[in-house]
Amino acid sequence: MSAPRRSVQDWLLLAALVAMWGSSFMFIKLGIASVPTATLVAARLILGAAILLVMVYLRGARLPAFTGSGLRLWGNYLILALLGNCIPFTTITWGQHRTDSALAGILMAVMPLATLVLAHFFVSGERMTRNRVLGFILGFAGILVLMGPTALPGAGGSALAALSQLAILFGALCYAGNSVLTKILARGDDILTASAAMLLVASVIALPIALVVDQPWTLAPSTSSVAAIVWLGVGPTAIATLFYFQLIGSAGPTFMSLVNYMSPAVAVFLGVALLGETPGLHAYLALLLILGGIAISQWRSRAGA
Repeated sequence: MSAPRRSVQDWLLLAALVAMWGSSFMFIKLGIASVPTATLVAARLILGAAILLVMVYLRGARLPAFTGSGLRLWGNYLILALLGNCIPFTTITWGQHRTDSALAGILMAVMPLATLVLAHFFVSGERMTRNRVLGFILGFAGILVLMGPTALPGAGGSALAALSQLAILFGALCYAGNSVLTKILARGDDILTASAAMLLVASVIALPIALVVDQPWTLAPSTSSVAAIVWLGVGPTAIATLFYFQLIGSAGPTFMSLVNYMSPAVAVFLGVALLGETPGLHAYLALLLILGGIAISQWRSRAGA
């Protein structure tokens, strides 16, 4: 069976997500230079939610009511907010305190491979095949190559560095699960309203945590950190969430997850070119293995294996 044809709009949405999410690791690194994790996460969520809520009301739409079927929708948005925003934003941001943005981008490339497995069980028409399994194994080998030196004290690694990379990897797995659940829970929902509602719920969860943990009124963030957080709220949070819902609805979670086929390369390029990071040879080998695994899984699916 051949893969379904994708529209020009699907590919444009995918390219936009690659640019925004691929660069987000660099902006997170700039943001956490003077702003702690919980405050950064809350700030980008609140800004993203505010932008989308304004768009919802300017269009004349309204959020679901807290009665009847509206309660079910808010329950769905709570799940998506936790799995797609609060948890991964926090674990990835925390992990980047001790992980270069380039390496974080490579770790995130595991998302499409995990999505393949989850979609097989929960999304109609997204079957797992023997060849997709081979791609997953190759990608998993890439993760082992990437994290191996970190976990070995003799290679200059430490337990905290390994835990930081595991936190980023966990965030990638959350995104994979969220992409599948979005297809199931948000099917038929208005894209803009669903995006705004999800970010609103995530903001309500994140704000009190930041107030208690960080006491943000005592902080003195740098201009570059503030600018980075503003862009994270506008681009990779508000606009990207809107595009994400639209792409999931039109092309499915597996196609959407291909954003992580290209975004690691963007993350590596920006980390090296603009932040002066120097990934080791094992990082490039890991990137090759992970992207190779994704390529094999996609090529095999088109071949009908």
